Amino acid sequence: MIRIIETANLETAELSVYSEQSEVQLYHINEPAPGIFIAESPKVIERALTAGYEAISVLIEDDQIRGEASLVLEKLASLPYDVPVFSASDSILTSITGFHLTRGVLCAMKRRLLPSVDEVCKNARRIAVLENVTNPTNAGAIVRSAAALGVDAVLFSHGCTDPLYRRAIRVSMGNIFLIPWTFLPEAGSMELIKSLGYSTVAMALRNDSHSIGDPEITSKEKLAIFLGAEGDGLLPETIDACDFCVKIPMSHDVDSLNVAAASAVAFWALCNS
Repeated sequence: MIRIIETANLETAELSVYSEQSEVQLYHINEPAPGIFIAESPKVIERALTAGYEAISVLIEDDQIRGEASLVLEKLASLPYDVPVFSASDSILTSITGFHLTRGVLCAMKRRLLPSVDEVCKNARRIAVLENVTNPTNAGAIVRSAAALGVDAVLFSHGCTDPLYRRAIRVSMGNIFLIPWTFLPEAGSMELIKSLGYSTVAMALRNDSHSIGDPEITSKEKLAIFLGAEGDGLLPETIDACDFCVKIPMSHDVDSLNVAAASAVAFWALCNS
């Protein structure tokens, strides 16, 4: 049985995670244990709960209780622990969060200890490696494409944004909870990936690149596809260390794609052969 707690009090202590603390503060809130993240929208929250993430509390707009968020409430009711659910009007919710919630529901959740690279890559034929992708929108979009287009796991360099930041989660449509992922060690990442048996592919704008459909690449049993930051791309030393370099053919004198768009093309071409 879910008990709905109506609130008009912006000072409620339990709501401070939604109103007073930044995402960086939430990340560190339980150190040395893992911190907290905020999931937004019914579908995203349901996927996180299904993946086994533990809910701390829910903040919901009054009109959503019998709307889209009703499925989230049903999911919460099936859990073996109680989750406080706070409801408020749209105006109060906007005051608490600082912005209008399109689908009117937020959920504070506990982070989990990240798995090792070995665990994430176990049985994975195709993996995506993100290097210094700092934009949460790009990171979320890449994760969504990875989950949809045949990538088995995603690895993030320490220069990447946190894939559990609210915007990254929202743009991924909760697919970050459906695909194995972790952060790479700060040193020796390329050596580690190659030691696991992966041929490495750098997505980069070089004229000596292979065709994206080159059978020499697509026939490899295990591939790690490297994608770099918007604008700067992969580090030169990363490109040089990869076994192959691939460039997406362009027309109309277009010189490049947004990294998220490029990732979708690369995943489709390299993961479905």
